Amino acid sequence: MSTYDVILSRRTIRKFKQETIEKSIIKKLVNAARYAPSGANMQPIKYIIVDDADKVPKVFNHLKWAGYIAPQGDPKKGEEPVAYIIVLVDTKIRKSGYELDLGAAIQNILLVAEEEGIGTCWLGSVERDAIRKLLDIQEDFLINSVIALGYKDEISVAEDANGSIKYYKDEKGILHVPKRKLEDIIV
Repeated sequence: MSTYDVILSRRTIRKFKQETIEKSIIKKLVNAARYAPSGANMQPIKYIIVDDADKVPKVFNHLKWAGYIAPQGDPKKGEEPVAYIIVLVDTKIRKSGYELDLGAAIQNILLVAEEEGIGTCWLGSVERDAIRKLLDIQEDFLINSVIALGYKDEISVAEDANGSIKYYKDEKGILHVPKRKLEDIIV
């Protein structure tokens, strides 16, 4: 599959099969993030892999999921992610100006995960203090976001937006994600 095809096929997933992801694959995702561009090559982004069976459900309890379709769109028991990547900023390296680094690194993770057949959900609505305490994260690390991982157990499709950009599930449980039309974003 070409990079372009991977980009077009990648959708957010919130329903996962309960199959373990090999640690080597998760490390591959982080390695792809490592190769993302970084302003002044400072590389302030760090990662915590959470795939321990005891900690994964505890992380789940500190995340907020699908705003437009919550709580119906939230993962149910037996549909939860099987691993997470916690995305951090090391403020000892850079205190500001890291936002573009984050976007590039996270997009690399999401695209390589798609190529590997792994579903992802990039979550910014995170109870950061609880995650910090749970994972014993140092104070000089800013918790930016959490990427939920698991093999896909739902279908998510992109479609042209017709008046609304709110994603929704249809009667078959398929997640529809409206995207603004190309002609509407080229100015």
